[in-house]
Amino acid sequence: MRYRRLGRSGLEVSVVGLGTNALGSRADEAMSIRIIHAALDQGVNLIDTANIYSGTESERIIGRALAGRRHEVVLATKAGLPRGKGPNQAGSSRRHLLQEVEGSLRRLQTDYIDLFQIHTFDPHTPLEETLRTLDDLVRSGKVRYIGASNYAAWELMKALAVSDRHGWVRYISVQPSYSLADRTPEGELVPLCLDQGLGIIPYYPLAGGILTGKYRGGAIPGGSRADKDPNFARRLDAQRLELGERVAGLAAQVGTSPAALALAWLLQRPAVATVIAGATHPEQLADHQAAAELTLDEPVVQQLDAWSEPFRYTPFASYRLHP
Repeated sequence: MRYRRLGRSGLEVSVVGLGTNALGSRADEAMSIRIIHAALDQGVNLIDTANIYSGTESERIIGRALAGRRHEVVLATKAGLPRGKGPNQAGSSRRHLLQEVEGSLRRLQTDYIDLFQIHTFDPHTPLEETLRTLDDLVRSGKVRYIGASNYAAWELMKALAVSDRHGWVRYISVQPSYSLADRTPEGELVPLCLDQGLGIIPYYPLAGGILTGKYRGGAIPGGSRADKDPNFARRLDAQRLELGERVAGLAAQVGTSPAALALAWLLQRPAVATVIAGATHPEQLADHQAAAELTLDEPVVQQLDAWSEPFRYTPFASYRLHP
């Protein structure tokens, strides 16, 4: 496994991190723990979760799996998307963030979070309130670094300016949807991250399985994300399914898997520090390991660039707070 620094920080992360959205739902507890241990054994040190994944089960299972191995891991979690329908159960207010940090620490069975991320921009809370709270959390030792997710470029730049103006800790990373099937971050977010020294942590790097060839011919396998989540199934548009077919064909030509090819392409993009790749069984981690070691020839990169060019302008996913 290779490692890179996350933005301009001193924190080193494996170039492929483990995404845990499926743990506790599409993968049961026993399988989830097997996946986590297998990833650690392969050198993965970044585990990314959130307080809402599998209804908090993801965090709880990670806490159990890391018993005796917490020191090996850069543990990342998030807060900000709705945890319920009542008041103060979403967003990045001081009240909500402090409450959610305590809940995450308890479930993860740890006394600190390496990377605490705001899950989405909160238009209802002043950035000064959010960023002062995050600064307090870092100073308290409960959080080591902070990051953002699902921020537009202007929102992220405004947050960085507020932190700089007050001398508060600033975001070191941002998580957007980014893949061959969604190159929209390249318009404004990537140049901003290069200028400001933030690391990009793409989620949906395989477009939810489209780029693995899982949905070839438009078929939806049992147990897949599209099978379990009808909302996700709506993302299976004809253009992206065709892209998945092309990636699978090219992968066969170069002697690798579609997943490894798609991840390796993403790892060569500017500002990308690591990619968050999920798994529902340990065997899938072989593709992640292959991607970490794969160097793509320029003609292969050019072909993938050309096929994915239309997706510079059509976002695949973004999670936002509603009014």
